[in-house]
Amino acid sequence: MEDRLFRNAMGKFATGVTVITTNVNGTIHGMTANAFMSVSLDPKLVVISIGEKASMLEHIKQSGTFTVNILSAQQQELSMLFAGQIKEKRNVNFSDLQGAPTIDDAIAQISCEVASTYVEGDHTLFIGSVKNIQLEEGEPLLFFNGRYGTLAAETTMQV
Repeated sequence: MEDRLFRNAMGKFATGVTVITTNVNGTIHGMTANAFMSVSLDPKLVVISIGEKASMLEHIKQSGTFTVNILSAQQQELSMLFAGQIKEKRNVNFSDLQGAPTIDDAIAQISCEVASTYVEGDHTLFIGSVKNIQLEEGEPLLFFNGRYGTLAAETTMQV
């Protein structure tokens, strides 16, 4: 199977957009990711997937923590910045959720301690034990078919 076919098929799954952050020795690191999901309600667990070539992999291994910042529809530029699509330096304001670095105005911030690590293929899966959550109102930033998007206006559905 060709890599492009696989990537195109995975692009058909609409996802939210997150920026994963961590703090290593007082320096905040971040990367855009859409490979995130909840795993368990009891205990409260989530998973993120980080590629073996991403510098974030070593940062999370060093810190043992990460925060999932679910971006709002107004934060596409931040997503592009942390994905390396915007090359020029920008100032990013971070806040603190009981010691965890968070992105201002994200619609959800979920701070975690690494509970388990699994290497699968060319990625590492980090299972995070959820320690804190902060929620904000707003619409999510979405990604589908290689492009950013937002939710369509509400429609009535007949069942």
